[in-house]
Amino acid sequence: MPKIAEVERTPNPNAMKFVLKEPLSWGVARSFDSPQEAESDPLAKAIFAIAHVTSVFYVDNWITVTQDGEAEWSKLMKEVAVPIREAPTAEDGSAQYGAASSALLDNPNLTPEQRDKLVAISELLDERVRPYLQGDGGDVYIVGLEGNELHVHYQGACGSCPSSLSGTLAGIEGLVRQVDPDLEVVPV
Repeated sequence: MPKIAEVERTPNPNAMKFVLKEPLSWGVARSFDSPQEAESDPLAKAIFAIAHVTSVFYVDNWITVTQDGEAEWSKLMKEVAVPIREAPTAEDGSAQYGAASSALLDNPNLTPEQRDKLVAISELLDERVRPYLQGDGGDVYIVGLEGNELHVHYQGACGSCPSSLSGTLAGIEGLVRQVDPDLEVVPV
């Protein structure tokens, strides 16, 4: 049962980041944008059962909960804290272990050139973008590469944050263009 060490505001006024003393996972990010997506995850399902919750994102020792803007955080935080405290920790052996899947790179339809681009872009995101997004309770991952469009998906606090669709997107596009000057980054 994880203990909440602190609760942090994020740049998104509708999202809060709960920092935990014990990890929920070992490097495996879990992101849910609806109650239907959370059906197989007991923690996310319990949080979605609380009114006004619109997304749940967690990895390692933090979880970000986003609401619809209609609830008062002081009340909602107390409700959300209950299922977080009741969740099993990664140390209990009941949470997922291991690194995130590289399913995108395993796609047999990718050319060697596309695979090389995706690896280079992933490394740039890992080094220069993800630490900052995760510090604010969010993340971004690559969905796919189609022609000159790199499709990305924002998670956690970044999912509905206005700055993720402007400043952050421009920053990511600038990095991506170091790998391929013709690529356009498209959030999905």
